[in-house]
Amino acid sequence: MFEVTNTKNAPAAIGPYSQAVSANGFLFASGQIPLSPETGEVVGTTITEQAEQSCKNVGGILEANGLNFENVIKTTCFLADMGDFTAFNEVYAKYFTGKPARSCVAVKALPKGVLCEVEVIAVK
Repeated sequence: MFEVTNTKNAPAAIGPYSQAVSANGFLFASGQIPLSPETGEVVGTTITEQAEQSCKNVGGILEANGLNFENVIKTTCFLADMGDFTAFNEVYAKYFTGKPARSCVAVKALPKGVLCEVEVIAVK
């Protein structure tokens, strides 16, 4: 079985999925886009602002599970424009100091027209 995360420190799911699930000592977090946990509205208009909020949302899920960014072993990052790669990395590097494994891909579009999304796998 698995345990579902439901925290107010990250935005509620905007579809039929959980913020995160834990199983067998791992936390699998759904992709976090730059939504305010309080309002559900998009935060920021630049990649820097949106990456910052996405990372804060990941942090909220980690914290709700008694974890922090050092527990993250894998990330998958989605960018609406690979031209934002360098600016995104500047924000990302502030949070993921343990340098987990990562994939970063450009996608055609993201929910609510945002510029980035970050999902993580962490070890408990």
